[in-house]
Parts: sequence; structure tokens; C-alpha cells
Amino acid sequence: MPVLVARAASHLHGSEPPVLLTLAGGRIGVPSLREYLRAGFDVALWLNLAPFPARLLARLGARRAATRAHRWWARGTARALGLRIDLDGLDRIDPRETYVVAPLHEGFADVLALLQLPLPLRFVVRDELVDWRLLGGALRDTGQISIRPESGVRAYRQILRGAREAFAMGESLVVFPQGSILGIETDFQPGAFAVARTCQRPILPIALTGSHRVWEHPFGPRLRRNQRMTLRVLPPIPVEEVRARGVAELRRELRRRLKAAALDGVMQPPRRFVPRRDGYWDGYAYEIDPDFPVLAAEIAAHRGAARGSGASGGKSGSQPHDGRPAGGRLRGTSATSSSADR
Repeated sequence: MPVLVARAASHLHGSEPPVLLTLAGGRIGVPSLREYLRAGFDVALWLNLAPFPARLLARLGARRAATRAHRWWARGTARALGLRIDLDGLDRIDPRETYVVAPLHEGFADVLALLQLPLPLRFVVRDELVDWRLLGGALRDTGQISIRPESGVRAYRQILRGAREAFAMGESLVVFPQGSILGIETDFQPGAFAVARTCQRPILPIALTGSHRVWEHPFGPRLRRNQRMTLRVLPPIPVEEVRARGVAELRRELRRRLKAAALDGVMQPPRRFVPRRDGYWDGYAYEIDPDFPVLAAEIAAHRGAARGSGASGGKSGSQPHDGRPAGGRLRGTSATSSSADR
């Protein structure tokens, strides 16, 4: 049965109709019964049935065939959503190489774009996603690497073990350096660059924008069709350069290159982090890029005040837009509901 949800904050969506019906446990929201039925069909087909070939092939050890099944699934899901993905720079990729793929990150739809790359991929994902009924089985069966970023060194060791296995099987490893979908302002974490140096692999930087418009989870459930994303492959960093540079230098340079591309006005506008709208996500592992000093100062002041008051972790400062109680950690990937980011 559809769930009717009151939307007191519908003004956040500008001229868009309010979300009235939700499915998938309230995670997906649509404005009408017609869209509810359409979304229900898509969930049943593209999230329940269509992933089974890739899952079965991966469990049988036929990972190359599983990669082809993943690409078929990604293209079919993108078509079902009316998603248009502008691809640029694919000629910079050597299909015979195994990379540490370092993309910007905005939402679940990022995966649909990344699976267009001419590479077999394995992803590093947050452990919370493995618990999702719609995703968990597929993530486990296809051998994606599940970590809890807040666990620090332990998470890095998990990535490293998975990276060595992936590279040995001829797969590239996707590590989202931001580790977050809060917005373009979040800083890069060192894990992707440390893995590249330790494993002696080239880095493939991917500027990726627009996916935050497709699905707003966890900031709200709104699902939008007929959106446009942009994926731009930047020049890879060869092994020799990875070896010669320190992790901090690689991290700083790639951060600036990728964000400059995302903000150049040619790509789709990236998601922006606005704490008064999105909350502060206390207890969640993220930092603000020092190249955004105003926001960095705001987050530092908030954390200082929280420490001084003895506040516990949680998504303080706001409520998710579907009216559910705020959670302790950012769940999955997401999009914004603010008309200012469109």
C-alpha cells in the first residue's frame, strides 16, 4: 500500500509538486499515484530482478561476465529513469590497466554513470548499505568491499585487502575520496591515495556531477526522472608519479583538479552542503575542504560548541525532509531538495 506523507516543507522544492507517496520503506518518494505505480514497477524489476544475473555470475566466479551484466543493469536502470549521462574523456582510459578510480560522489546514481567506464570495477561501500534489503544481497554476492569509515585504520586495512584481491583479478577499485555525499565542499580522505601508493597503481580521477538530482535520500525521499549527469575523466596519474609523491600531495592536487572541473560551469551543477538545511551530521566521518574556509569555520564552530555542551553524536541542526527522526550517520548516497542547487 502506498504511504501518504504530509509535506510541510514542500516549499523547499520550488515549483515541484510535493512528495505524497513513498515506497521502499519510505526511502523513495513520488508526487502521484501514477508515479508510485511506475516507481514500484521499476523497483521490482531493476532493483529486485535485474541484478540477479550479475549476482549469480559473480558467485560462480565468472567476474568478467558479471561485469557485462552490471553494465547491462546500469544502462537499463538509467533508461528507466530517463537519466542522460554525458561522458567525456573515456579515451584517456586504458581498458587493460587496473586503476584506483577516484570519483567525486553525490548520490546512488553515481554508480550508474561509473559502470559506463570500459573497466571491470569493484566498489568500496559503507557498511550500512549491506543491511539494506534491496541492496545488501547484491553487494555481498558481487564482492563489493564494505567498510565503516569511522573505524579509521581498520577501514583502511579492509580496503587494502579488497584492493589487492581486485587488482589480482584484473579489476579497478572505486574509492570515493570524499567518503560522503554531503556536497562538493567535503574534503578528500587519504585512503584512496594511500592504497594507490601501497599497491603501486595509477589513479583515475573522475569528475562526476548531477546525480544528487536523481534521488534525494537520505535528505529526503524525492525521486526525479529525466535528469542529466556529467562524467568527465581527467588525465590519469601514472604509477611513477604516484610513487614519487606523498599521499598528502596527491590528495591535495586531485581534490583541487576534480573540484575545479565540477565547478567550471560546463558540467552539471554539483551538490552544495548547507548545514542549516542538511544538518551537521555529528559523529559522521567528514571534514570540510580548506578551500571553502567560510563553511569550514562554521563546522568547526558548531563542533566546538557541541563539545562544550557535551552533546552526543547525531544529525543535529535539522530534520530529514521526510519528517523522520534524525539518524546518527549519513545513510547511503543522496541528493538535495533545495531549489538553490538545481
